[in-house]
Amino acid sequence: MIDLRFHAGTVELRGVDDASDLLTPDWAWDPRTGCHRAPASAYPHVVMKLHRRRIRYDDKARNYATLEANLVDKRSLRPYQVQALDAWKKAGGRGVVVLPTGAGKSLVAVHAIAVAKRSALVVAPTLDLVRQWYDTLLGAFGGEIGVIGGGEHRRETLTVTTYESAWMHMEHMGARFGTVVFDECHHLPTASHTLAAMQSLAPFRLGLTATPERPDGREADLQELIGATVYRRDIVELSGRWLAEYDVERIVVELTDAERDAYVEARSIYRDFLRRNGIRVGARGGWSDFIMRAARSDWGRQAMDAWRRSKSLSLAAEAKFERLDDLLAAHSGDRMLIFTQTNATAYEIARRFLVPVITHHTKVTERSAILKGLREGTYTAVVTSKVLNEGVDVPEANVAVVVSGSGSVREHVQRLGRVLRPREGKRAILYELVAEDTAELFTSTRRRDHIAYR
Repeated sequence: MIDLRFHAGTVELRGVDDASDLLTPDWAWDPRTGCHRAPASAYPHVVMKLHRRRIRYDDKARNYATLEANLVDKRSLRPYQVQALDAWKKAGGRGVVVLPTGAGKSLVAVHAIAVAKRSALVVAPTLDLVRQWYDTLLGAFGGEIGVIGGGEHRRETLTVTTYESAWMHMEHMGARFGTVVFDECHHLPTASHTLAAMQSLAPFRLGLTATPERPDGREADLQELIGATVYRRDIVELSGRWLAEYDVERIVVELTDAERDAYVEARSIYRDFLRRNGIRVGARGGWSDFIMRAARSDWGRQAMDAWRRSKSLSLAAEAKFERLDDLLAAHSGDRMLIFTQTNATAYEIARRFLVPVITHHTKVTERSAILKGLREGTYTAVVTSKVLNEGVDVPEANVAVVVSGSGSVREHVQRLGRVLRPREGKRAILYELVAEDTAELFTSTRRRDHIAYR
């Protein structure tokens, strides 16, 4: 008889000689063990074919349980959440749901887990999100919730883990979950994270994200790893009723005379190196080419230092601090999130304006205390570098100030999303501070290439 087995993140098919019309190209004959072998993610496809052809088989691969816990979260789904869930079910319990931050993606996932009725693993990019998912699953289903990551390794029928921990352990636990939810699934298409998805045989898969697009274009990989995008709504479609109304304002500031002279000098050194070496940083591979050539000579290292100086001058211009002072005074009765590109700028703002700061160095307990203080009004503003782009839930926050950032559209939309969680009478605003006549203007234009800013 044909049998299926799970082994080290792969699925083995035994008892069939000619399987050419049964198996997809990701299967291969393994002469060492005398069986056909494929990544564990191929499991549901071969099972479906065996069922359709009414071929008897012994399934020794799956080791996941039926979910006995009932959903105790009685919150009603919003119309678009119902549509998202229905689209996912119609796609066979596989696919990506794209909804803005604050639109309730986690509630869609909770209902998807309840519909699938299989042991479920939720994979999240940060320990902050693992903590939030732990609370979400506990409130939705009760009982014991497992956690893998952050020094814990406790597996339960419902378990939460990080992408890194999933990569480390999936070859051993890939058969134990019938449902996998990939939160912020735009993190999935990397070499190690992709491997974690392939080593799971879960037939039910749900990806959640507000911004699936990636600079490298690898969002296309999500279709194979999770499924197609089955439902999408953007910020502008939900703001006003399901998300807070919002405004965006770009404030252009001038460099001081000393900053301008230093900036022009640094850009001249940097551009001269590019020109003489025929490097076009805007072309594909151009930036990597610059980094490699810059490391080969003193001249190149001077060019790299010059680029860093020019970047620092625009990202942390003195006029930005002055405008931030004005904004803090104007919004003294609001709750503000201040975003920076670098830790150094975040710490400088914390020092100048005596506001709490959160970076990747901040301990989890301290971070939780700061965010609690912001929710309760003990603090009216918090400054952060990048760690709060994802994973912070502060409905009271209604003002975002982007002092500096990258050219990433996703990052900019995520920062806007942090202040869009709905609250009675709330109208949010995002300020973006940009240094005039610097490369930051181009960066600002690039990151605003999203429907939320049109």
